[in-house]
Amino acid sequence: MAVDEKLDVSGLACPMPIIKTKKAIAAMKIGETLEIIATDAGSKADLPAWAQSTGHHYVGLIEEGAVLKHYMRKCDVTMTNEMHFKSTITNEELLKISPKPNIIDVRESIEYDFGHIKGAVSMPLGELALKLASFDQEQTYYLICRSGTRSDLACKLMVDHGFKHIVNVLPGMQSITTDLEKNI
Repeated sequence: MAVDEKLDVSGLACPMPIIKTKKAIAAMKIGETLEIIATDAGSKADLPAWAQSTGHHYVGLIEEGAVLKHYMRKCDVTMTNEMHFKSTITNEELLKISPKPNIIDVRESIEYDFGHIKGAVSMPLGELALKLASFDQEQTYYLICRSGTRSDLACKLMVDHGFKHIVNVLPGMQSITTDLEKNI
């Protein structure tokens, strides 16, 4: 699984995993992902709670025996969730479309791997501009991310490049909990 940074806090107990995670996240760029290797069972509650309280995204956990691998994405905690793209659809409306619509998931690959809508194409926002030529400008595309913010930016990008049928899915993957495919 591709991550930008790894942090080993094995053998450390609370509060040290959080202190070291805070320091590691502070040194990272927005959008980068961190793998935290821990052995303290308390980290299963502590790290997700810390991420939520600070505005970072706790992606998920993989347990390998006594080793706990936590995954976290650094978010821009100063950014508001104000959306600007006008063409939107709710998660529920998207999941009712038949036949299956063209869904582009603009989250980072690790977020996609931990759970995505079946049939969605993974295209991280940072790579989208480079791969626009691979999409048919006449098709309708539904863009989704965790909260609607990155997909809002992706919608604007695609429209600026001549796409006419682009829809932002709100409130995004943070509110979809069932029927997800996983690559882990």
